[in-house]
Amino acid sequence: MFTPEMLESIKKVEATREERMKHEPARMTAEEKDTLLKAYHPDYRTDGFDEIKIGPNKGQKAPKELADLIHSNSRLIADNVDLSKVDYDVDVLVIGGGGAGSSAAIEAHEAGANVMIVTKLRIGDANTMMAEGGIQAADKENDSPVQHYLDAFGGGHFAARPELLRRLVMEAPDAIHWLNKLGVMFDKDTEGNMVTTHGGGTSRKRMHACKDYSGAEIMRNLRDEVINRNIPVVEFTSAVELIKDDKGQVSGAVLLNMETGDYLVAKAKTVVIATGGAGRLHYQNFPTSNHYGATADGLILGYRAGAPLLYQDTIQYHPTGVAYPSQIFGALVTEKVRSLGAMLVNVDGEAFMHPLETRDVSAASIIRECSDRNKGVETPLGTGVWLDTPMIEILGGEGTIEKRIPAMLRMYLNYDIDMRKQPILIYPTLHYQNGGLEIGGDGFTKTIPNLLVAGEAVGGIHGRNRLMGNSLLDIIVFGRNAGKAAAAKAKETTLGSMTLEHINEYAQELKDAGIENEGVSPLLLPKYARHER
Repeated sequence: MFTPEMLESIKKVEATREERMKHEPARMTAEEKDTLLKAYHPDYRTDGFDEIKIGPNKGQKAPKELADLIHSNSRLIADNVDLSKVDYDVDVLVIGGGGAGSSAAIEAHEAGANVMIVTKLRIGDANTMMAEGGIQAADKENDSPVQHYLDAFGGGHFAARPELLRRLVMEAPDAIHWLNKLGVMFDKDTEGNMVTTHGGGTSRKRMHACKDYSGAEIMRNLRDEVINRNIPVVEFTSAVELIKDDKGQVSGAVLLNMETGDYLVAKAKTVVIATGGAGRLHYQNFPTSNHYGATADGLILGYRAGAPLLYQDTIQYHPTGVAYPSQIFGALVTEKVRSLGAMLVNVDGEAFMHPLETRDVSAASIIRECSDRNKGVETPLGTGVWLDTPMIEILGGEGTIEKRIPAMLRMYLNYDIDMRKQPILIYPTLHYQNGGLEIGGDGFTKTIPNLLVAGEAVGGIHGRNRLMGNSLLDIIVFGRNAGKAAAAKAKETTLGSMTLEHINEYAQELKDAGIENEGVSPLLLPKYARHER
């Protein structure tokens, strides 16, 4: 499966393995990290960003692809929707059927609310399903939420909103307990104790996992709980605009049936945006590990209605995406591979960084190795570096890979690559939307009454970089809290007359700014079709 040049490089990896195992590279100093990030991380490339010309974040920068959607008009400008014809009338409307949305719906239902989920694909078609490595929680004797906070705060460059991060770490042990009760099959020892491992940037082993399909296992249980509770789920239906009332409160959403093209009106006393990430926008032409529907829809819905964004200019590029073979280019190679002992190695067999640096530092190191240092391994789609996976079997014993990361093993065996015996080629892949809609500690947006946000569509929980395992955690913590808060708020809410006037105001703002954009947003689905001239 490997080219002759790759096989020659593998010989160098094998020749240096014994020495590398004796002398692990040192961790970088804070100054070294800052210098590296500014020189090589995509967030610092000025040509990848545009200035936002309208709305709450006017004057700030955003990735070009996101800015283009912000500067696009609503599809409802050209289509009339009769708000007097209400198709769904609920207490709580949850937009998004992934981990955050499902958690919110479960807790809202538990609180007695009439709740409905609307999702543009199927329930469970979300980045939650794609998560592999695990979920963090400080629930061991040698750990504490305080230590978890310090790790995450530093890893996020001290930019996380303290009230959000505090809630994340303090409620983490209960999140694990809740998932365990739902039936999530966490890795446990013979005595029933949960097995935990390190992640990049962690000072304690607090990563709880389900082999290397943690997200899929969590989503399986959340989906089953939603179905068992008979919570209505409207699939293949997208929210295309929020609806407000004459008091300025959110009062529902306009939905688009993706199969028929019909518009529907959902009236709701509270709305939870849980639409996930933006990987399918392919910022700066990077590949992505995200699911097909990750097109930043929630950010556009909230922004057009008047909710500000936070840290929209910072994106997480997972350091280890598949660089070869081409058939799975960009797919996620879980950080758990490194936590189990695999080193990052260049074309000459040199370990060029500590294997458990934070994700942004690791990604920047790999980009530097493949660019200025010219130490990458050539592939049909570019360059990559080796992840020396046979080290896992050497350090942990024969059978460790099959036991701890079986899905990863099977993925590569499909292409005749045995990661137990051969290293694998990786390169950074677009993975996580660090920024999103700004919320307070209670989950509500600060400018639109009764609108909540949970999961990857939130900005501020992780600061400007996220540690492994804190995303699966935040969808549970903030999803559950959003559901509880939405149900409570719905009980005391009286809605006024519904209106879409904010759409016309937004269109006028675009016109006044001299922006002529024929596109519409939210995007809903990525554009991959080739148009031949």
